[in-house]
Amino acid sequence: MRRLGGEVVNIGNAQEVTILELAKKIKELTKCSSSLAFHPLPKDDPKRRCPDTSKLEKLLGWKPKIDFEEGLKRTITRFSSKRTGKPNRSTR
Repeated sequence: MRRLGGEVVNIGNAQEVTILELAKKIKELTKCSSSLAFHPLPKDDPKRRCPDTSKLEKLLGWKPKIDFEEGLKRTITRFSSKRTGKPNRSTR
C-alpha cells in the first residue's frame, strides 16, 4: 500500500456525460418506467462535471479500466443485490 500523505484525488471515469444522459442510461439498464422531472438548477450548481484522474494516474500509475456503461451496470447490480439481499453475481 502506498501512502499519499493526505493527497486528494478524483476516482472515476473521465468520460463526461450529462445528468440527462446518466438518467436515461439508468432508466434503460434498470428497465425503469418512471418519468424524468426537470427543475431549475441552484445558482451555484456546476454546469459540467468530469473527474480529472490525472493526479491519481501520476501518483499511483492507475488508470480506469472500466468504461462508463460497464461501471454503471456493475453499480446497479451491486445496489440491487444489497436491496434484495441476493448475492452479487456480476462478473469482473
